[in-house]
Amino acid sequence: MRMFDEYKALIEEARGRVYDVARETALDYAPALSKRLANHVWLKREDQQPVFSYKLRGAYNLIASLSLAERERGVIAASAGNHAQGVALASQRLGIDAVIVMPKTTPDIKIEAVRRLGGNALLHGNNYDEAFEHAMELANKEGRSYIPPYDHPLTIAGQATVGVEILNQHHSRPDVIFVPVGGGGLIAGIAAHVKATRPEVRIVGVEPDEAPSMHAALQAGERVRLDRIGIFADGAAVRQAGEEPFRIARELVDDILLVDTDEICAAVKDIFEDTRSIAEPAGALALAGLKQYVEREDAHNQELVAVFSGANVNFDRLRHIAELAELGEHREALIATTIPERPGSFLQFCQAIGARQITEFNYRYADHQQAHVFAGIQLRHGVAEKDKLVAALSEKGFAVQDLSRNELAKMHVRHMVGGHAPQAENELLYRFEFPERSGALLHFLSQMNEGWNISLFHYRNHGAAYARVLVGVQVPPHERDQFQAFVDRLDILYWDETDNPAYRMFLA
Repeated sequence: MRMFDEYKALIEEARGRVYDVARETALDYAPALSKRLANHVWLKREDQQPVFSYKLRGAYNLIASLSLAERERGVIAASAGNHAQGVALASQRLGIDAVIVMPKTTPDIKIEAVRRLGGNALLHGNNYDEAFEHAMELANKEGRSYIPPYDHPLTIAGQATVGVEILNQHHSRPDVIFVPVGGGGLIAGIAAHVKATRPEVRIVGVEPDEAPSMHAALQAGERVRLDRIGIFADGAAVRQAGEEPFRIARELVDDILLVDTDEICAAVKDIFEDTRSIAEPAGALALAGLKQYVEREDAHNQELVAVFSGANVNFDRLRHIAELAELGEHREALIATTIPERPGSFLQFCQAIGARQITEFNYRYADHQQAHVFAGIQLRHGVAEKDKLVAALSEKGFAVQDLSRNELAKMHVRHMVGGHAPQAENELLYRFEFPERSGALLHFLSQMNEGWNISLFHYRNHGAAYARVLVGVQVPPHERDQFQAFVDRLDILYWDETDNPAYRMFLA
């Protein structure tokens, strides 16, 4: 196949370059996961790179190929994370001046990491697209070489060395290699080498379900640009897959799986329990997909490799990840119910739950007739136990709401239970992801109609570029269309939660 011929030489050249700065990382057996999943699970430890991510491989391979004249003019990149650090370190080792354009929303820990590695971190714009546009302007103005994070054959060839190492390190051969996908450079590189060498090995990509750019492209048969993406797994949050990665993936990738935030958090915990290393959300994507694959295919005794692609996680995010990990592994259930407001009813509810461990319990008097209960309950036997619990409670007369997959309940309500506001007439409830930048809240408020009263506000940040915000606003019925137009103009992710049962039970 022509594609194999194209990349064979590029990958061989990359193997001669990347180890000037990158390390050959371990392929570690994961005993706890292997036992639990009844398969042989291996983790490719790209967290062991000097910048704690595989991105260094591709960045160095491309930068090292520049001519002397190009090196003298310097390089430039746009990135909010791992690629930025890879470009900074690669440039430092080669004595090249590097400018990294980063969105103003980039957490300080990543900005400081780039500067510590010798890169000139230039903050511009409020998102990656704005940073990219500015980087291209500077590249044209100053004659710098732009270093793309995934859409270049030399970047892809550098990332392909991960696949070379996997085949060399595995004692026989993997049945399936699971690869995280953002722009697609890593999976394109791994697939180009593995399929040329061991075509029987399946290559499965894994994307966040809130940023499925490659999945959408493969379904459509052409690259598509997503209107909106979620940013929890920020290292893989890309609106459009790269052109060259898509060309390779459509021929060589066997499948793309989508995983949700809870599954990602559960995979972070799994990696920690087997390695004592903490993956960033994007770094745990491959393992989350591996677990989904095992369940879907009822796979047993297979050799499964997951690329642990990065560990650049902000410490602030760990609490949030820990909260969702139990739900993602079905080790916790969130339930809500209404009980009669009379002596003994609270005891009867607790007796119905039985001797299970309670992780959270909130009780709120509603009126003379009833009270609401919000409870977190530890599960030892997953979904089957939760279903059995809900059925048992229903048999005893409790109308149970399962909120385990309810984003409003998980993100906000469990931290807010206890505040009904019947006097807040015509209240709408919206959930937003606010860019974490100076003036974001002020901008929101200044754009809003002065006649609309904010009746509820709950803000949570987890060390990411965006904060989760819950807002209640009193809007007269005849102004609902006007309010919706205002929300759309904000151009940020939002969800209308006005009819969410968790809101109706505990906050409305």
